[in-house]
Amino acid sequence: MDINDVEDEDFGFSRNYFLAKESGTSAKKSGHKLSDIDLVPEEELRAAAMDLQPKHEKEVKALMDSYRSLYQDWLFELRCGFGLLMYGFGSKKALTEDFASTTLTEYSVLVVNGYLQSVNIKQVIAAVAELLWDQIKSSRKTTESLSKAQLPYNSKSTDEIFAFLDGSLAEENDSFVCVLIHNIDGPGLRDTDTQQFLARMAACSHVRIVASIDHVNASLLWDKKMVHTQFNWCCHHVPTFAPYKVETTFHPLILAHSGSGQTAKTAAIVLQSLTPNAQSVFKVLVEYQLAHPDEEGMTVNDLYAICRERFLVSSQVTLNSHLTEFKDHELVKTRKHSDGQDCLYVPLATEAIEKLLMEISQ
Repeated sequence: MDINDVEDEDFGFSRNYFLAKESGTSAKKSGHKLSDIDLVPEEELRAAAMDLQPKHEKEVKALMDSYRSLYQDWLFELRCGFGLLMYGFGSKKALTEDFASTTLTEYSVLVVNGYLQSVNIKQVIAAVAELLWDQIKSSRKTTESLSKAQLPYNSKSTDEIFAFLDGSLAEENDSFVCVLIHNIDGPGLRDTDTQQFLARMAACSHVRIVASIDHVNASLLWDKKMVHTQFNWCCHHVPTFAPYKVETTFHPLILAHSGSGQTAKTAAIVLQSLTPNAQSVFKVLVEYQLAHPDEEGMTVNDLYAICRERFLVSSQVTLNSHLTEFKDHELVKTRKHSDGQDCLYVPLATEAIEKLLMEISQ
């Protein structure tokens, strides 16, 4: 091959490459709209999901049997002061509950469903203290001295409960309460304060944690101290390939139509196709709408002033381009204020806006 032919071929490839890049960047706007998402009734979708037949049952059973042979090793790790963190594809609910019911029979076990939104962490801590109290009383020959003491779980002070869980009231060093947490990375436990409470509880001498995680960013919930000192995790890769039937019962399905919760979910999907700056501008708008529910909306000038102050936009032209995208995606609409100004508003119910704000803040 002639060297000139090689150079012409390389030139043609380079030219096509830059032309492709140029044409790709020119179409910045996405064509996705809320109305384009074809949703079905949630009941119909859940019924179809429940009718799915499990596959490879023989292989899955053999896999679960191999995990059962590790139960005594897991118990030994708990007795040594470690917490067990289970991860891997598939629901770990049945596996961890089987481990607790067959191997932790000498200990008190508290089950926490982290996949629920309504988990009250302070009630969990008080319940752990009550279980430990009952466990100590049942292990002693006489409870006369204990009955005169103040019950720790009735105390209003969380510090006093932690002091009891970490104290020397229990005679046996091996005396502990196991807290089994399904989805410690769940939406009800994901905030920083709750994780700090859980870490502090896990560090107590009479508490052990057995938890499962499924979120890809679950490890970002904890710093080095929490991982190695407080939770003291001993991680186990235990893929079960089991469906998340129970865990997903309390969450709206992405492809289902079920009112405001689902509308917020689909709006969040559309927002993911926009730039981070556009998402931040939209967040300013929804926060204003929640703070001023009786107003017609937010004026463009007010939105521009706040976004300019927060360095989200550099000019009115930039803000207008974001607003055009919002309107194209049917995320934002305009209506007249009482004084004649155009106001921007998000055409969602307050409940849906709150859920949407949670989605884009994660």
